[in-house]
Amino acid sequence: MKKERILLGGGCFWCIEAVYGNVKGVLSAVSGYAGGARANPTYENICSGATGHAEVVDISYDADIISLEEILDIFFTVHNPTTLNAQGADKGTQYRSVIYYANEQEKEIIDASIVKNQKDFTDKIVTEVSPLPEVYPAESYHQNYYNLNSSQGYCQVVIVPKLQKFMTKFPEKLS
Repeated sequence: MKKERILLGGGCFWCIEAVYGNVKGVLSAVSGYAGGARANPTYENICSGATGHAEVVDISYDADIISLEEILDIFFTVHNPTTLNAQGADKGTQYRSVIYYANEQEKEIIDASIVKNQKDFTDKIVTEVSPLPEVYPAESYHQNYYNLNSSQGYCQVVIVPKLQKFMTKFPEKLS
């Protein structure tokens, strides 16, 4: 096994976590906060917009099963990387599109993925690409949210369509 890690923010972390929890080769998908100024922020802190954190998913994966390029193709399919600080009705810097990388090789792959995926969008991709910061796991009630609350309205209206996009475009990557 070749264990790797990538940190993705694509709006509400419940959505991104739900998708990657179903991707073959993903070992874990943990909701959290990154990219802000305050240590150990809470959900209430980041919702104020004052801390600068993004809602992110800390993804560990087996690179022998799925590549970073494939993980990024899924990412650009299941969220809108052309809206600054927003995903659908979720607005604020905590909902920004962001990819945090650990090294220059990852940054090169990310930059190439943005160029490749830009063809699928009329508007410019505005995804932030930054070095990996300190990551703080979100509160336990945010973890595995979709699987524990799939009948709730938000899950049905917002998360299910993202899961369907993933399953339709990448059926071979479904775990």
